[in-house]
Amino acid sequence: MSDQVALMADHDRLSRARDKAERVIECISHVLLDKDREVRLAMTCLLARGHLLIEDLPGVGKTLLARTLATALGLDFRRIQFTSDLLPADVIGVSVFEQAAGEFRFHPGPLFAQVVLADEVNRATPKAQSALLEAMEEHQVTAEGVTYDLPEPFFVIATQNPVHQVGTFPLPESQLDRFLVRLGLGYPSPELERELLRGGDRRRLLKDIDPVITAADLAELQSAAATVHVAETLLDYAQALVAHTREAPEFEYGLSPRGAVDLLAAARAWAMLNGHRGVRPEDLKAVFTPVVAHRLRSRDAGEQGIESLAEQTLERVPLPG
Repeated sequence: MSDQVALMADHDRLSRARDKAERVIECISHVLLDKDREVRLAMTCLLARGHLLIEDLPGVGKTLLARTLATALGLDFRRIQFTSDLLPADVIGVSVFEQAAGEFRFHPGPLFAQVVLADEVNRATPKAQSALLEAMEEHQVTAEGVTYDLPEPFFVIATQNPVHQVGTFPLPESQLDRFLVRLGLGYPSPELERELLRGGDRRRLLKDIDPVITAADLAELQSAAATVHVAETLLDYAQALVAHTREAPEFEYGLSPRGAVDLLAAARAWAMLNGHRGVRPEDLKAVFTPVVAHRLRSRDAGEQGIESLAEQTLERVPLPG
């Protein structure tokens, strides 16, 4: 009987968490129209305690998504415009000598926020990009030998322009591996674009948005997502998918152990958003390409073909019996 009570309590907890997450998704979708899947993937990334990379052309709503998400959550938000002359100190902060105190004092940079938008991150040099590495992995930064903790929660949303555009520096593999999800927004539908042309600037709606949950609520949602059950057969399926990326000849190299852990974390969060008490094969398949494609390299298909290879992996690896 006690086991049944515990199961019912877990079910109620996940249901309440899903309801709160749906309120956030509904709030964002009110501003960012016709992007339900992308909004849900962004929320999945946040619930899985990861970081989000949005790769697309300028002007399609990348910054709007980041600002709306931060506003709906009631979190502290900072935007960093990455440029070719940006220095790590411009991101992390700098120590300044204060005459009155007779000592150097650290002045935190814009990285010290709960939601950080690293806008056009691949327009900065690798040296400036590296300022994010420790922060994204350890939720801390080191400046002049002193370590400073970052706020909780800490969520990085980075946008990058297509790598073929002028003035871009491709993100190294170590940086890409720290992003749990990569997605694109794409062009709006003809109906939505007509509304924009009529003067329907969605950014005006931001001032009318009130937070729908608190930081404490978000911490509960993240904890709930981490408890979603994963059966042994689903672990077998996940390992088979990972093994295929490492063994198939079309891949130059496969998914890292960190990528495999991120895949399960995202599947748990996606399952919770869809009201599933345990991870199902369709949950794993839904997040597979957004989680793994940016971490893989193809031998001959190029960057544009890597997502197709990821989808082919789902077709070639059989579902658990």
